[in-house]
Amino acid sequence: MINPERLAETFSRLVQIDSVSRNEAAICSELQNILEAMGAETFVDNAGSSVGSNSGNLIARFRGSVDVPALMLNAHMDTVEPGNGVKPVYQDGVFTSDGTTILGADDKSAVAILLEVLTVLQEERLPHGPLEVVLTICEEVGLQGAKNLDLSRLTAKFGYALDATDTSGIVTRAPGANHLRFVVYGKDAHAGAAPEKGINAIAIASKAIAGLTLGRIDQETTCNIGVIQGGVATNIIPSLVMVNGEVRSHDPQKLADLTRTIVSAFETAVQDYIPQSAEAGRPRLEVEIVPDFTRTHIPEDHPVVTLAMKAARNLGRTLIPKITGGGADANVFFSKGIMTGVLGTGMRDMHTVREWIRLSDMILTTELVLEIIRIHAL
Repeated sequence: MINPERLAETFSRLVQIDSVSRNEAAICSELQNILEAMGAETFVDNAGSSVGSNSGNLIARFRGSVDVPALMLNAHMDTVEPGNGVKPVYQDGVFTSDGTTILGADDKSAVAILLEVLTVLQEERLPHGPLEVVLTICEEVGLQGAKNLDLSRLTAKFGYALDATDTSGIVTRAPGANHLRFVVYGKDAHAGAAPEKGINAIAIASKAIAGLTLGRIDQETTCNIGVIQGGVATNIIPSLVMVNGEVRSHDPQKLADLTRTIVSAFETAVQDYIPQSAEAGRPRLEVEIVPDFTRTHIPEDHPVVTLAMKAARNLGRTLIPKITGGGADANVFFSKGIMTGVLGTGMRDMHTVREWIRLSDMILTTELVLEIIRIHAL
């Protein structure tokens, strides 16, 4: 049924189509042509105009031959940098890049798997219910495609996103996240001739950060300060610094509490600052809190979980519910009422030039998705 050589060729071809976030038009066009040739009704929404991409999300609907509720299947089309000019290398059953770029298994392994699944369904004329394939843009830059998806095109209330590593797990719990942005305004002055006339914005931000506990806070919660930008030259008191960070937690109350703690640290550092001269004035703070995505928490007795676990058992395998610290399109779908479990494709070392994937793992996931679709049609 599954053709490993075809799956490998499809994957190799897809990763060679440049599709860094906000530049997904080429791969979207290619996939739309493929899916239409399979008989799908396709639609590209207007999400691109909202997120600065040259393409929208691609939705492909297959009517199915069995009258059961629609099943959603999701992957994302975009990749991270450096993702242009990928040259895949296949040796001993493993795909890598040539070492100068990412491979793009995140998430083109998922796209290749879904195309193989759909091809097998048609070749074998296997019974299946309605399928809604959702291929998003700009997942890697904040799940922007999913957030702006035209949901009027979907009827499915549950489904699967293929966007994880572990082929023996299904992610049922993922954290919510807040993005935090702070701008501290000080005052510039000559660092050698008149430092007392200035207010060092970097020093104030540093004091706030130094008082924080970063990294893993507990088993449910993490936080990070990831970007600091400020200053012009070593002989100028920096008048401005921008600080970007995030908070994640599986517990909404902990997410809110830790967000307030970090904001309070910056507010206190600004309020407690003592100028070295009257003419220096006072520092000022701007705070922006952007809810990035909400948590996913799917009960283990929900059909999206039990169906996948039964499919795995039928294949002689075990599928284990997993908790992750990362976000995916599934978080957005969950918040919009579509229960979405996340399945792994075997991709490893994502977002690095060392990214790799085994063809055998891709085959395992193809088998699992086919079995899920088969059982769902019974």
